[in-house]
Amino acid sequence: MNSQRRNLILLYFTLAVILLGFGVLIPLEAFLVDQFGASGQELGALISLHALFQLIFSPIWGSISDSVGRKPILIVGAVGNALALLMFGLSTQLWMLFVARALAGIFSAATMPTALAFIGDSTTTENRGGGMGVIGAAMGTGMVLGPGIGGWLGADSLSLPFFVAGGLSLVAGLLVFLILPESLPVEKRAEKVQLDISSRYKVMWQGLKGPLALFFLLSFLVSFGLSNMEGILGLFALERFGFGPPEVGSVMVVVGTVVAVVQMVLTGPATKRFGERNVIKATLLGLTVTFLLILTAYDFTTLLITIGLFAFTNAMLRPSIASLISKETEIDQGLAMGLNSSFMSLGRFTGPLLAGFLFDIRISLPYMAGSFIMFLGFVFVQTKLKKPAEERIITQNS
Repeated sequence: MNSQRRNLILLYFTLAVILLGFGVLIPLEAFLVDQFGASGQELGALISLHALFQLIFSPIWGSISDSVGRKPILIVGAVGNALALLMFGLSTQLWMLFVARALAGIFSAATMPTALAFIGDSTTTENRGGGMGVIGAAMGTGMVLGPGIGGWLGADSLSLPFFVAGGLSLVAGLLVFLILPESLPVEKRAEKVQLDISSRYKVMWQGLKGPLALFFLLSFLVSFGLSNMEGILGLFALERFGFGPPEVGSVMVVVGTVVAVVQMVLTGPATKRFGERNVIKATLLGLTVTFLLILTAYDFTTLLITIGLFAFTNAMLRPSIASLISKETEIDQGLAMGLNSSFMSLGRFTGPLLAGFLFDIRISLPYMAGSFIMFLGFVFVQTKLKKPAEERIITQNS
């Protein structure tokens, strides 16, 4: 096995473990909050913290890795993630969950951008696509296995899944320390760390003034709306059906599996055959309907079916938006993708706050709101994104 392949395998394992720790939490959050008698608003705030701290700390960790190298930051991310998971498992009060969630956001923010930079440092232009595929594979593994492990182990103890995931994260950090070489030579490192995070938000604001502004707004709207289902599902399943972690974990495994299969098998051919705009419009209409279908579920089987349909339509939406943005951008692809990620994170931060507030009023309201937001997205695409890229840019510049 050559060194590059070995490094990518180790990087895959590290990322998969970090994302597995995130996935473990998904079916358990509602039950952790419920045992402390917390409300839907508090669950929404807990979920939002992860996206908020990722949004804040991603550029900070990225800048630090440019100065000190990739390997130390990957180690810090893995060990810090283990500590956050340990705190989840040991939490005896609600505030401890919030601290653990914030730590998870901070340290997970150290891992993903640094891994992307590591791949950029250590692969050639020709094989970089395969290297970047490691990221997608790790995300798929973590988000499929994580909820299943969390639900299965959480049936007897809500703490056990976090101890298992935390132990794996420590192992990943140790392997990075012992085996993974540094990818950024000393002569290529930045002389000082740039910690001015306000620059990111200035760039986001400038992005809203450019030719891609409508696409970034669409990314935010979609991420904001989808959070109404994703963030509150565990509490919805508990309140409506009396389900426990195993059932919620099984549902999330179905979601992760369907999304992974659809993205690998159908998204590419669908966008090639029908075009990104048509796929986006079709999925937004599909989500408008499937949000409401979830409310018609009356047992575990019907919930699996309706959530599976939701996942099927959801799977093609975000990649299609990213593909469309990429095609609309002749230069600065990295900047455009980074801005798109920032607006999606902003949606993941604000969406659960609304979902938790609406859930406390009526448990069906987050799904009704999600349906309405998806329909607004369809109207937005239909009325604002009809023109070809060249025509729209010319119009804006004239």
